[in-house]
Amino acid sequence: LGQIGRPPWRISSRIRRLPLFQNNVIIEEVNKGLNPGMIVLLVVASFLLLFFVGNYALYVYAQKTLPPKKKKPVSKKKLKREKLKQGVSAPGE
Repeated sequence: LGQIGRPPWRISSRIRRLPLFQNNVIIEEVNKGLNPGMIVLLVVASFLLLFFVGNYALYVYAQKTLPPKKKKPVSKKKLKREKLKQGVSAPGE
């Protein structure tokens, strides 16, 4: 009945001092699997790598197969202005 009124930390401190518990060895289990954070990291990294490699492959394929872009035709007004800058008279003048 004397121990009922005591706080629990006093009881636990007495248990730790007993010679029965002094030579116990704590064995920690080593986690042999992948933790969830590592799995998420691997999945995200593999998706990013796949995305960039796929984009590069599509870019190289498009460069080889698509025809080159057509240049915009130069307007007659710009053509006339360029010729005047160079000192050549425009045709018809």
